[in-house]
Amino acid sequence: MAKQSTPREPHPARPRPPMRKLLKEFTQPGLVHPALIPGIGVESTRQDFRTNKLVFALSGALIVAVILWAVLAPDTVATLGGTALSWVTTNFGWMFGLLSIAIAVFMLVVGYSRTGGIRLGADDEKAEFSTVSWVAMLFSAGIGIGLLFYGPYEPLVYFQDPPYGFESAAGTPDAMHDAMAQTMLHWGPIAWAYYALVGGAIAYSAYRRGRPPLISSIFEPIFGARTHGPIGMAIDIFAILVTLFGTAISLGIGALQIGRGYQMVSGAGPVGNAFLIGSIAVLTVLFILSAVSGVKRGIRALSNLNMVLAGMLALFIFIVGPTLFILNFMPASMAAFFGELWTMLMRNPNQSPEAAEFMGGWTTYYWAWWVTWTPFVGLFIAKISRGRTLREFVTVVIIVPALVCFFWFSIFGGTSMWMELTGQGISDAGSPEAMLFAVLDQLPGGTVLSIIAMVSIIVFFITSADSASIVMASMSQRGRPEPSRWVTVVWGLLLGLTAASLLLAGGAEGLAGLQSLMVVSALPFAFVVMGIMIAWWRDLRTDPYILRVKFAHAAIAQGIRRGIEDFGDDFVFNATEVRKEEGAGAGLGTKDPLLTDWYLQATGEIDPVNPADIASSRQPGAIQRERQAEPTPTASADASLAVGEK
Repeated sequence: MAKQSTPREPHPARPRPPMRKLLKEFTQPGLVHPALIPGIGVESTRQDFRTNKLVFALSGALIVAVILWAVLAPDTVATLGGTALSWVTTNFGWMFGLLSIAIAVFMLVVGYSRTGGIRLGADDEKAEFSTVSWVAMLFSAGIGIGLLFYGPYEPLVYFQDPPYGFESAAGTPDAMHDAMAQTMLHWGPIAWAYYALVGGAIAYSAYRRGRPPLISSIFEPIFGARTHGPIGMAIDIFAILVTLFGTAISLGIGALQIGRGYQMVSGAGPVGNAFLIGSIAVLTVLFILSAVSGVKRGIRALSNLNMVLAGMLALFIFIVGPTLFILNFMPASMAAFFGELWTMLMRNPNQSPEAAEFMGGWTTYYWAWWVTWTPFVGLFIAKISRGRTLREFVTVVIIVPALVCFFWFSIFGGTSMWMELTGQGISDAGSPEAMLFAVLDQLPGGTVLSIIAMVSIIVFFITSADSASIVMASMSQRGRPEPSRWVTVVWGLLLGLTAASLLLAGGAEGLAGLQSLMVVSALPFAFVVMGIMIAWWRDLRTDPYILRVKFAHAAIAQGIRRGIEDFGDDFVFNATEVRKEEGAGAGLGTKDPLLTDWYLQATGEIDPVNPADIASSRQPGAIQRERQAEPTPTASADASLAVGEK
């Protein structure tokens, strides 16, 4: 046990010992140990959060250049985008498929192995947001507008033309189940695993290791200090670009859908560019106001509101629509998903021209699209997930949204396919953005439902854009947790200007051209995602929690063996000092500087660990505060819980 220190007079003239010497002293027996470092948040460090002028200027210049290109030569954007997209999907489709599977498996290992007990923050940190608000913000920022756009549309496309590999005939009940299976491959756990990977890695790096909340910071275990130089800036600039253009495309699609909804509800003729640009201008003002109010006020309130609106819309369609059909459709579709999962994953362009066309137009396109969205959604998920354990994080970010997407597509897609099967001609609606309103128009209270849908699209528009504005502002200010308002406003204005320019230049075709180029940009960013898995795993395997778990396993194994050998059935555990290389930490290499240098770099001149916390720390999972003395724990069947492995 550590000796108690006696009070002594302060010595003002005594210089403060160097931090490295302090850390060395703290790592001696009885004081602090690498396994007892509790974690540190980025706000507790001396990080420089001034605006990175080079990142800000280069990102802004490239964005303006692309806007001018789209306005002056929209046909070139569409042609080049289509050609490049075809080349990427043809030559690298296999890579995106393997990457998607690898990410899903990796995240399941992170969440449900030993690492699942690691907290995205300090050991005793609590979650910042309630679970309901957390889930609501996940949806609003992640795939909000996409759910309303593709909900009734995508399953109907597969229903009318089953993808290669399915044996069902077009327009039959079996084709419905296959259509849902294919839809869930694109929108289910694999899509959310992409977001969880980047979001979890950033949250861990920022709130556990004290690094700036940037994608470049994740690579510190690989590149070291070079992440603060050109390599890191290149990654962050690229992340800003794909965030802005990806969000602008989504906002453009949302504006087209709002215009079509207004047209169908009001009975007016086709809306022109003036209506679309005016809508984007008004919504830009609204989402900037929401962004500058912060996550805790504006975004959380709007996300909760939208969760209620979307939930009401889905529930009403479920009740007044083909309820019995949907109830029978859901379990059959879930069974079809798992039954056809191997067929869908193994589909490849070499099987036939039909397979190649489908992969390029849908599956590979989706995998690449999710890759390009990971910087934006991942950074935002990291911001709202602080204080969660990795097991909780993986469960909620991957499994819960996938289930909600399943119910959403079952209701909206099931209803649209049922209407088509019963001869209501939903497919005659024309453009994809009109599909939602065509379905609602066939139901009782269709006008009211369409108005609710438009409001929901508008709120999704605002929550996606304000989240993106905050994320881009944070990235351009070296990961500043609460970016400056003026920087947030600048990125919000650029975002609205980009969406408006694309619509003004080429409408839906202009959006499609840039969307193709965005997916092409997924190719280099896919290698960034691969690097994230490697870098994050290097961090996780040296986390203090993992060291404590290793100590716990070794101590229990040795204690049980020695107890049985020396005392038979009647013994309890009691920690005692033994000779070197005979204790629980033998062979764990706790003197390795790798285990403590990260904390030294993060804290600067901040004292590494509070000795009072160290002295009272008893569990691998948490730093214990002052507590009453407890009886010595016995070696029961729950011995592993007594040392904190949960």
